[in-house]
Amino acid sequence: MGVETWVLVATVAVLAWLYSKWRHSYWSSRGVPSPPALPFLGHYHKAYFMNKTSWVFYNEMYKKFRDASMFGMYEVWNPILVLWDPEIMKHIFIKDFDHFTDRRTFELDTGNEREQMIMEMLTLKNGAAWKSLRAIMTPTFTSGKIKSMFPLVCDKADALVKFSMKQAAENPHVDMKNNFGRFTMDTIASCAFGIECNSLVDKNAEFPRKAEKFFTPSFTAIMKIMLYSVMPKPFKFFRVHLNPPEVDFFMDVIRKTVAARQGGEKRGDFLDLLLEARDDPDNPNNKQVLGELTIVAQSLLFIIAGYRTTAALLSFSSFLLAKNKDQQHRLRDELRQMVAEHGDITYQAIMEAKLLDACLQETLRLYPSGLVLERSCTKTIKLPGTDLTLKPGDLVEVPVWCLHHDPRYWPDPEAFIPDRFLPENKGNIHPFTHMPFGMGPRNCIAMRFALLETKVALAKLLLKAELEVAPGHEEVALETGVNGFIRPKDGIILSMKPVKE
Repeated sequence: MGVETWVLVATVAVLAWLYSKWRHSYWSSRGVPSPPALPFLGHYHKAYFMNKTSWVFYNEMYKKFRDASMFGMYEVWNPILVLWDPEIMKHIFIKDFDHFTDRRTFELDTGNEREQMIMEMLTLKNGAAWKSLRAIMTPTFTSGKIKSMFPLVCDKADALVKFSMKQAAENPHVDMKNNFGRFTMDTIASCAFGIECNSLVDKNAEFPRKAEKFFTPSFTAIMKIMLYSVMPKPFKFFRVHLNPPEVDFFMDVIRKTVAARQGGEKRGDFLDLLLEARDDPDNPNNKQVLGELTIVAQSLLFIIAGYRTTAALLSFSSFLLAKNKDQQHRLRDELRQMVAEHGDITYQAIMEAKLLDACLQETLRLYPSGLVLERSCTKTIKLPGTDLTLKPGDLVEVPVWCLHHDPRYWPDPEAFIPDRFLPENKGNIHPFTHMPFGMGPRNCIAMRFALLETKVALAKLLLKAELEVAPGHEEVALETGVNGFIRPKDGIILSMKPVKE
């Protein structure tokens, strides 16, 4: 190449670098501290897809900017404000919720039905569309409606215990992460669609195989999403699929199930509740909101939001109880007393089990499902107690992991101390420092169901088995999935001995 060409290339490179530097001065120009950013990438490589230990980055920044209670970061060039001041969080999630009603906008629609369906999920809806759909779906997760699914959950929990105890009788150690994952899939398939996939018994069952592929995206799939976020037009022009073909399988299953229900078959599960809400004569507008694709989307969301998160909670809680035998014995005593009083594990008994709930809440503190909570500003607002003004479109993140491990709020934060969450001690918990299911109107809509599923499975397991951590597996490695959920990286290997009656 000639001198002129080299000069042109150098000029373009310098201009691009200066442009990137200017874009990455957004926070410093507004008085918000920010760690050094890589040209063009910003902090993308540390906080998102490419880093499966992203909580480490957030924790480092949390400690570094602890006194400022916030810092600014960049997703490529997109500025994100990360903050953890409880008073500001109260305004974002509750007091000024009308200024932060939305989550991040994902424009994934490339013209294909897969993407159109994904965009119909409640978690991806914003504005009035989210408000309408949330109002319809909220009654499907009331205590009364969840109670109707209790027998279905118990059946799957019994199958889990039976299968795990059989494994324990044949092998010195059992991978409970695998068993909990299959239990969760069986429960969701049953409670959401009325499908019996029996994945605990049939390791080659199609439903869990498709789910595993869906939750394990290839490098190509991740790169497609990353490229689409910065240059969507070519993807839309060529109608490129962003979601894996397994989505088609679930769409087909759900549609066939809906057709069967419309023929008169009823089961009292989540899909029935959605169809009842759609056909509610007192709310004729529901039919416009709950079209076929929207119903399919919420059913698939049930899998996406509840499969690995609930399995991870069961894995972490069993691991912690196996490591802390004194707490395991206390909890088993509570469960035995509960059965003696109620005659069995009943819905009411599970709801009244205080230590059981405390153990799960403490597990969620140590290992929250979501790394961060995110909101998008929808109206201009000056953050209380600061000189910083946010404008529509500005993204705000709250680092849940960091708050849950902050010694200012949690004495001995790395220790498993369920008593923190007993009724007599809950008053000591600082507001907005424990948020495993989010906070405010956009919290997790299926929180009650997830906790019920976990409580039933854990209770039935502990009444039958003494849990111990297998030698060499005393520590649990973590990773963050592409969906931002924290989960065990490897198996949860336990030994299980039948308890003495």
